[in-house]
Amino acid sequence: MPPSTGHELSLNDSLGGPFPTTSHRYHHKPTKQCLPVLQCGSSLSSFPLLFHPSAKGSQIIMDVAQKTVKRQASFCNAITFSNRSIALYEQVRLKITKKQCCWSGALRLGFTSKDPSRINPDNLPKYACPDLVSQNGFWAKALPEELSNEGNVISFWVDKKGRVFYRINGSSPMLFFSGVHASEPLWALIDVYGLTRGVQLLDSEMVPLECLRPRSFTTAHRASLRRDPDNLSISLCDLSLQQQEQEEEERLHPLSSTSCSIPQNSLNSQQCSLLPSLLDSDLHFHPLRGAHVKALDEHTVSRSVEHRSGDERTLVFTSRPLRCRESVFVKVTKTGATRLGSLSYGVTSCDPAWLRPSDLPYSPESLVDRKEFWAVCRVGAPLQSGDILGFVVNVEGEVFLSHNGINAGMQVCVDNSRPLWMFFGLHGAITQLKILGSSLNADPRGLSIPSSPNTPTLRCSVSSEPNFNSNLNINLNTSLNASTSPSSPFSSHSESPTFPSCSGSWSDECTICYENVVDTVLYACGHMCLCYACGLKLKKMANASCPICRRTIKDIIKTYRST
Repeated sequence: MPPSTGHELSLNDSLGGPFPTTSHRYHHKPTKQCLPVLQCGSSLSSFPLLFHPSAKGSQIIMDVAQKTVKRQASFCNAITFSNRSIALYEQVRLKITKKQCCWSGALRLGFTSKDPSRINPDNLPKYACPDLVSQNGFWAKALPEELSNEGNVISFWVDKKGRVFYRINGSSPMLFFSGVHASEPLWALIDVYGLTRGVQLLDSEMVPLECLRPRSFTTAHRASLRRDPDNLSISLCDLSLQQQEQEEEERLHPLSSTSCSIPQNSLNSQQCSLLPSLLDSDLHFHPLRGAHVKALDEHTVSRSVEHRSGDERTLVFTSRPLRCRESVFVKVTKTGATRLGSLSYGVTSCDPAWLRPSDLPYSPESLVDRKEFWAVCRVGAPLQSGDILGFVVNVEGEVFLSHNGINAGMQVCVDNSRPLWMFFGLHGAITQLKILGSSLNADPRGLSIPSSPNTPTLRCSVSSEPNFNSNLNINLNTSLNASTSPSSPFSSHSESPTFPSCSGSWSDECTICYENVVDTVLYACGHMCLCYACGLKLKKMANASCPICRRTIKDIIKTYRST
């Protein structure tokens, strides 16, 4: 076999980068053919529109039929193309199959005159906007976020003047952008970005005749669309006026990289560093919520700002119980004027479906008096808009908190022998909260970043029902010597004698595990209600308090009974 020539190795792709010598993602022979311009209403059944099998971003997963794609992680690196060129007035129809609410921005749509078969997928940038549109032969724009809901069908096409239009679910067409070189072969460009995580290609159709006179998406006509959204008729005078408006808009604001929401890329990049690469979006808020909270969507709740008496009922719950070692991430999306209080949170064994809105109190701390298991914590430090909090309950029942990626350590121990729902209370300046998603983290302590002295402090309350923390006597650190008392601030070097304890001489049982005998005094309140093992666990908690009187535990002292 003759050796490869240097000319063969110096081939460049459509982005100016080299082709790999071997690539499992590039196996199509370059072509420069274009479909003819078909008449409106013509059938395209002979030319099925699919996703290009190899020219795709590194995060794209494609089905065998090349009709459905999904971004497997992150918010970017998900650029895709059509497998063939698009005819003028041919509608590229997409159905949004998956939405991930933790990101900003949505689907980017457009066209390219570069044959995707000549694009090395390894050279594709992260973003269609601004990376691709800043290069010759690429045109794209972001779809408005409010139009990117699951189930929506988006159709977009280009006309002979290079204008791109779109419509949602068969509604009236809207002008998207212009400036496309309609005289060249054009392939569809679809960037599965941000909020949009999965799309499905539907059969393409030619634009119906009644859609050839679309409304202009300009400021002058937005008000009329809001006033009469069902009126699709347009006069010839309106068409002439719209054309003049559009030409003026193109002259003042030509399509370029600046027309895309570039700040969304920076915002998402910052947030990406605080979140795991794989984030599920199936966790959302439960329909049950306090009377002064409303749901903006299934992942976002907002507190009423009109109610300022300080007695708001603002509790909200997760839609399902937490999974063991599942990290849950929430974001403070909006804050108001500085007021007393902050975000409260906790876990409960009470299924929210059993509760009524009238059962939800003003103060979350009063929930610990209910018969179910409730653990309530409150963030003491002020939170700002954009702050991200992470929570995880490990196999030992320890709840860990992270604040903007900084591990704040264990906050409370809970009974995880039963299903636990998470709940939040919006207080003080917190007016809007969003569940970003969840992830099954291999590290039970959540984010493995050293804790910071600036992390928020918390106050915790735990219900003292009999089976609270029934598993605390399991998985104890074997390096601890139960016969040695902990150091006291008043006698740092003292050591208690190591007499054996009499397991049968005391009838009092530990109020936490209800298995071991009481042998520990809590300082400074003086209550004797715990065994030493549970006392050690309790003392490790942030701002640990006595299960009886709720006073802060300064130390625990093991007691010994003589025989």
